[in-house]
Amino acid sequence: MKNLLLTLFCVSFFLNSYSQNNSEIANVYINRANTVIAESIDFKQAAVLFEKGMKFMDTITKPSVADLGAKIYYELQKYNEAIKYSKQYFVIAKNKTSDEYVQQLDLYVSIKEKLDLQLAEELRLKKEKLKKEKELRKIDSLKTVWKNSSKKLSIQVDSIYSFNGNNYALFNKKGKFGIINDKAEIIIEANEFANAVNYAGYILMKNKEKEPTKIYYFNTNNGVGALLPNPSDFNSLSTNYGYVTLPRANGRLVAYPNNSFEPMVYDLNENKTVKVSNKEQVFKDLKKNDIIKKFNKDDELKIDKEWYAYGGHLGGGIYPLYLENDYKVDAFLCSVDGTMLFTASNYDYIGAFDEGKAQAIKDDTISWINQSGAKISDAKDKKAKYTGNSKVIKLEDGVYQILKDGVIIKGKETLVKLPEFLRKFQ
Repeated sequence: MKNLLLTLFCVSFFLNSYSQNNSEIANVYINRANTVIAESIDFKQAAVLFEKGMKFMDTITKPSVADLGAKIYYELQKYNEAIKYSKQYFVIAKNKTSDEYVQQLDLYVSIKEKLDLQLAEELRLKKEKLKKEKELRKIDSLKTVWKNSSKKLSIQVDSIYSFNGNNYALFNKKGKFGIINDKAEIIIEANEFANAVNYAGYILMKNKEKEPTKIYYFNTNNGVGALLPNPSDFNSLSTNYGYVTLPRANGRLVAYPNNSFEPMVYDLNENKTVKVSNKEQVFKDLKKNDIIKKFNKDDELKIDKEWYAYGGHLGGGIYPLYLENDYKVDAFLCSVDGTMLFTASNYDYIGAFDEGKAQAIKDDTISWINQSGAKISDAKDKKAKYTGNSKVIKLEDGVYQILKDGVIIKGKETLVKLPEFLRKFQ
């Protein structure tokens, strides 16, 4: 029993001693905090010292300590902490008439006012944040709507070429050509034509570059297109169109089908093959003008000492001539002055004559000639310049859009740009 009492006495003594030591240490820090405020008005340093003191104090029992805490945190604008110590002050303060009590009461009111303002501001910021988040979610939703709409107005092709003066252009997809207008409307899908040209208001699309067997033509002047007649429709022995020259502004197209003693001259405006209906009169005029010496009922012309098979009229008085049993043009007769352009030394093919010029080809070289066969300046494509206001925009490889008047367009559907779209709904 005596041992138990001795043990309890020792524990009690130790706890009282430990408590006394903590209280003394806490008072040291509290005093230092007061000194810092008095000497340098450094409330930040005072707060550091005050908080160190609080670690050695379980409960605030002195009003002056609670008063100090309230003042420090008020000056540091930490009003939640300040009001906690202010309330603690009124719990332990007994003298309600002291100057310290009156000052603390005034401080409490100030803390409460500041805290209310702070809480109101925090609530305002919270509401503003929620509003902004809601707006951002709305914007994200609108962006998704716009992107989906924009995707529908996109064109999935590999490339789009320049629009011509009639607002049509070629496009390429997986090595095939198609036709599109400046409203992003696909006129002809890119399915089978591997070669194409857009010239003088006409678009030609061939199933292959050399010796094509199928040609589609599109007249951009009136928006009408069709397939050229089969080569065999023009000549029963022909299986391909041979060399195809450029279409001209007058709508004339010249091709040189195989196994034929005559080029195919086609009127793209009238959609028909063009042949000279009064050949005998043509022959008579040529003979009268001493361009040829003779002609016969087999449509053969004698020039100098050689007989040639008449091969039709390319326009401008230019006539292709063939030798017997040879499907290759031997020469071109320029009837205006009798000039002979031999394929062996001059040109392999000559295209339709229009506006004083004809396309002339030797191997892979293209020249332009007049009625006499003399080289002249290159013909200008008057339908080459696009004057519309559509722009082709490449979004990424294989994806394009067309902007017309600054608006994405595809046929009758339009979509404003994203910033304007978002403004419209805000």
